[in-house]
Amino acid sequence: MNGLLKFITCGSVDDGKSTLIGHMLYDAKLIFTDQEESLVLDSKVGSRGGEIDYSLLLDGLMAEREQGITIDVAYRYFTTDKRSFIVADTPGHEEYTRNMAVGASFAELAVILVDASQGMLTQTRRHTRICSLMGIKHFVFAVNKMDLIDFDEKRFKKIKKTIKILLAEFDYESVKVIPVSATDGDNITSLSDRTPWYKGKSLLSYLETVDVQKSDNENGFTMPVQRVCRPDHTFRGFQGQIETGEISVGDEVVTLPSNEKAKVKSIIDAGKNVEFSEKGHAVTLQLDKEVDVSMGCVLVKDAKPEISNLFTAKILWMDDTKLVAGKNYMLKIGTKSIPAVVMKIKYKIGVNDGSELTANEIFKNEIAVCDISTSEKIVFDKFETNQALGSFILIDRISHMTSACGVVEHALRRSDNLTWHDMDISRDQRAAQKNQTPKTIWFTGLSGSGKSTIANEIEKRLFTEGYHTMTLDGDNVRLGLNKNLGFTESDRIENIRRVAEVSKLMNDAGIIVITSFVSPYRRDRVRAKEIIGYDNYIEVYVSTPLSECEKRDVKGLYKKARSGKIPNFTGISSPYEPPKKAHIVVDTSNLTIEEAADMVYDKIKTLL
Repeated sequence: MNGLLKFITCGSVDDGKSTLIGHMLYDAKLIFTDQEESLVLDSKVGSRGGEIDYSLLLDGLMAEREQGITIDVAYRYFTTDKRSFIVADTPGHEEYTRNMAVGASFAELAVILVDASQGMLTQTRRHTRICSLMGIKHFVFAVNKMDLIDFDEKRFKKIKKTIKILLAEFDYESVKVIPVSATDGDNITSLSDRTPWYKGKSLLSYLETVDVQKSDNENGFTMPVQRVCRPDHTFRGFQGQIETGEISVGDEVVTLPSNEKAKVKSIIDAGKNVEFSEKGHAVTLQLDKEVDVSMGCVLVKDAKPEISNLFTAKILWMDDTKLVAGKNYMLKIGTKSIPAVVMKIKYKIGVNDGSELTANEIFKNEIAVCDISTSEKIVFDKFETNQALGSFILIDRISHMTSACGVVEHALRRSDNLTWHDMDISRDQRAAQKNQTPKTIWFTGLSGSGKSTIANEIEKRLFTEGYHTMTLDGDNVRLGLNKNLGFTESDRIENIRRVAEVSKLMNDAGIIVITSFVSPYRRDRVRAKEIIGYDNYIEVYVSTPLSECEKRDVKGLYKKARSGKIPNFTGISSPYEPPKKAHIVVDTSNLTIEEAADMVYDKIKTLL
């Protein structure tokens, strides 16, 4: 017995993935009698004229059977005399690439199907790249539908050469190319007499014997802390799964990022006190002294992961909404979740040839290399060294959907050369000198909604009462600080980021800041709130409808936008995402400026 093998089947749509695994299970007599009877019965109303449709063993969803394609990931466990297997049969359709990536994340080996009559298609190449991205080092290419080309050896060798050229880009450990017919069963569980020129093993025989033991690039012990357990004042334990290495009672560990040292006092594994534990075990470690450790921290021994807030990563973009530089997300790495920004798209990777292509935006199912910044320093490592600390996902902060999965390539050293300096005179001292609480009052709304007029009126009233204020207006800032920015989505994101950073600095100086910006994207306002500080941010949504704003059209911008002279104009050719929970909401449609200002001012005074 060679132990458990976790593998994935993938490739382009309709290449026969489900049929191949179904035929393997059927021929190897790895299904129950009632399953066999059900398969024969279901096949009579299928698409093969009454012949057995082996894909039905895995395509369990009604939508899958209706369309004849795999949509979700189908997991199957089976055992032969030589080995146990878990297979993830994944969809080939481009629309469901995210599901394929999920299946690849658990696998040790990939069985990639290639249609012999069509060769290596774009989606086949994409799946191969995703498997490599997910750390798979062992590949089997099943060149399927050989019966359609009369088992042509020359055609098979041509496809095999194409596969070898593609794999030359990747760091793999083993590869096998096998000619098969998933429908007829050739070379699935036993060698076929229709391929006398093929001298290798059948697919099942190869899977039973292939060695997928990982070469050990991992150094030392690492355990991301998932939970701090403190049932009473006498016990404080750190719970998590050991991702690399081993640990014994008495070993000295380092806590990251706090960089404190302590010795292991006790180890609890599966509810029992033990002297030793190793990779893959979920344990509770008790240390011999109090240390600064919380969820997301990492305990290490003889390992040196990175501690930084900047790194370069390779990502698979899975969101329907495109990625542009400057967008912010929640990043989950190990047990740590933290706000992060995609600072720069360095390039995207050509699916067919692996070329590095210049790109300002990334679309669904594209692979790209990006620079990412987190809101504070975190613990991570290169994926090739530590998969748990080197892999992550990006989560959309509005929809909470997973937008991307990625792997860390390397840290960016520039973060090590920068240190935040605390000044002798603090924010609180500056605020006390001015006898006020510094806040940022953030006006957002469509062009023409009246936000700048109200903001100006609010500042006049605050100034008259002796407050120290500063108004940052959208047009004024674009004529100076942000004159190098246009109105593309990435430029709009950067525009708001800079304004938020300036607002924070002015708040640190003790000043009340009033901003008036369309700021159309909800996630950008969330990011601005994080930069400025939740307690220092007051959001005012001037909710005047588009029809009223367009009727006013004080600057003539809507007219130009309607005629196509202004691209990317919010409300016309670019979306506006209204706040969900603004502190203050005002519609100026039926209010005078004085009435709207009175309403906003009264509420602001309660928040200052």
